Amino acid sequence: MSDLISIKGGRDGLRLRLDDTADWQVLTEALKQQITQNSGFFAGARLTLEIGDRALSDAQMATLLDLLQHYGVQIESLGATARESRNAARASGVTARPLPRYQEPAGPAPAAESDGMMVTRTLRSGQVLRHHGNITLIGDVNPGSELIAGGSVVVWGRMRGLVHAGALGNAEAVVCALELRPTQLRIADQITRTPDGVGRLGPETARIEDGRIVVEPWEGPKRG
Repeated sequence: MSDLISIKGGRDGLRLRLDDTADWQVLTEALKQQITQNSGFFAGARLTLEIGDRALSDAQMATLLDLLQHYGVQIESLGATARESRNAARASGVTARPLPRYQEPAGPAPAAESDGMMVTRTLRSGQVLRHHGNITLIGDVNPGSELIAGGSVVVWGRMRGLVHAGALGNAEAVVCALELRPTQLRIADQITRTPDGVGRLGPETARIEDGRIVVEPWEGPKRG
């Protein structure tokens, strides 16, 4: 993502962190660009916004909320050190909490591959699991559910919902599942509903080759 913006995930969900020293106009333009370029990842997301030492006015808070809501992003809470910012958030109906002072600039987000999530559960219709890095899910992904990752996706079970790997632009991401029958399969900006080969018996993996999504048997390492 932009040097001014980083996104991280954890047990408490997604956190979007904004540089607290950048020019306000430059920052909002960078935020708009990042969300537009990665709309597949952000659409419908609910996250915590962290703004560090920046003091937001009521008007600036309203601008942020309008921008994010325009792209389908909901702010669950705001973390800030400045009381003025927390007051502006509460006046807008957003939960606010104190935030320790930043020890270092926000800087670029770490590579998706370096920060993975492992989950043991079944995703049911209407549920969404979203993470900025790799996702390994032990369980099934049922029709009507969504699995969205900035990195690769491994499903140790049946993949029968929507899956989007590389949702932050990583075209090297892959999707692997013991049974790969998604209602929709996306990798980076490539999308398909019925990839060639989907539905064969046995584990399968999908990746981008020559500008399109291809599916092949998911085989373990060959022994010499």
